[in-house]
Amino acid sequence: MPSYPILKNKLFLYLTEFFTGVSVMAVELGASRLLAPYFSSSQIVWTIIIGTIMIAMALGNLYGGRAADKNPDPARLYRRILIAAVWIAAIPVAGKFVILGISGLLIVTVSTNFLIFAAFASCLVVFVYPLFLLGTVTPCLVKATVESLDDSGRTVGRLGACNTIGSILGTFLPTFVTIPTVGTAVTFLIFGGILLALALAFFLSSRKGLRAVIIGALLFALCALFGRSTAFAFWEDGLAYEGESVYNYLQVKEDDERVVLSTNVLFGIQSVTVKDGSLTGLYYDYALAAPVICDEGQTLSVLVLGNGTGTFARQCRRYFPDCRVEGVEIDGKITALAHRCFDMPEEIAVTEYDGRAFLAAVDTKYDVILVDAYQDITIPFQMSSIEFFTLVREHLTDGGVMVVNMNMHADGADSINARLCDTIAAVFPVCMTADVPYSTNRELFACVDGEFPARLEQGIARLPEGALKNLMGRVLLSLTPVSAGGHILTDDRAPVELLGMRAIDGLIADELGYYKEVFRRGGIQGILDEVQ
Repeated sequence: MPSYPILKNKLFLYLTEFFTGVSVMAVELGASRLLAPYFSSSQIVWTIIIGTIMIAMALGNLYGGRAADKNPDPARLYRRILIAAVWIAAIPVAGKFVILGISGLLIVTVSTNFLIFAAFASCLVVFVYPLFLLGTVTPCLVKATVESLDDSGRTVGRLGACNTIGSILGTFLPTFVTIPTVGTAVTFLIFGGILLALALAFFLSSRKGLRAVIIGALLFALCALFGRSTAFAFWEDGLAYEGESVYNYLQVKEDDERVVLSTNVLFGIQSVTVKDGSLTGLYYDYALAAPVICDEGQTLSVLVLGNGTGTFARQCRRYFPDCRVEGVEIDGKITALAHRCFDMPEEIAVTEYDGRAFLAAVDTKYDVILVDAYQDITIPFQMSSIEFFTLVREHLTDGGVMVVNMNMHADGADSINARLCDTIAAVFPVCMTADVPYSTNRELFACVDGEFPARLEQGIARLPEGALKNLMGRVLLSLTPVSAGGHILTDDRAPVELLGMRAIDGLIADELGYYKEVFRRGGIQGILDEVQ
């Protein structure tokens, strides 16, 4: 085996193991942020990411061990690290196109479990190869560092410790430093750059493989040039804001009529402001039935769990000027956007906290509590259980009303909506739902007062003539009593991700059934002809 001056001191080998551990975990966390705007950040997606990466690392360990026995030359290892560095740097440039391409292919060919197949295929294509290469590092370094059986245990232990400590650092840095500060794309570039620096140090010190080094450095520079400027929604022009927080991808669109916040690249509205102050035309309007019921001349107290940019809070202040509105929002960047882009009044107090933890920490009672923390299949299980809804009931006044925005039309005795209805009905004796037209939203109203429809009718009579009164009349006519069943979600067992995925599959099947038929008859050309 050739002699390399940089390897005379084993410190460089231990640093290689350390920074490989850092980079593997950073790429894993970056993978979750790259996929989340397209597939959500649910436990299902996390399971796919972790499982896929573990497969890649295991295969890399097997191959690395065999390669080290066959040819222990460290130059081969650092060449693989160089390739991994360039590949990781290329993820911000090409990753989004690959994800959308795979999704476009599968969406017309897969009938069920679309999210699983699309997320798994995307992980395989984007992340398996570089992490497979990094999986070869440990066995190759063991081969290079162990000099005799007398110190083999100590040496392998040190390598393992370096890798583990690096993994710990690689877990905290992306989450708390790089992703919130500079974003996902630059995070990939930073940790790919660390791997590139290791490879460059090795080859420049040995003055071998300089052609590969130059090519790798140039490719990395190109990725850094183009990767940091690409957006998740690269086809969108004129976004008012696009960024990331610890919890979400954030996208703000603005036109002459409204400002919209979305936390998903392809679909969904999480908050909206209508510039002329009129009703939004979305589920927030239907949720106003709760303060209409409770408004009997007294000062209303309203709590919004999942305040977003304050759409419901602003509407409450508009139509019930004397009400006291309080919001809870776990994502501080969304609250900042609420003041920056959505004109949320300063008098609306917002606590940056988890909704359930907030309720557990305060004793205040409210006339209306809106639970609006569900986002596609990303339903916090701790805010869907019977224990949570019991906590909500304890924080309602005697005539208070809870509103839950269930954002997926999912029917059937074992659907996500049925499970939520069963769970809420086990806590509240009166539960009624109203479907929001032209959307997938369903509003659930829950209280302990059996005169719910009559109270709403009385509340409507108190309203002045106008759009809100007309809408509340339609809400009254659309109310459907909940027939409770026995499917109760608990803190111990709440499979909300699987139930949500099932609902998403149904929505995809309904929306894309026509295009699947076009694809079946005419293939890709048929789809292209249809959209032209």
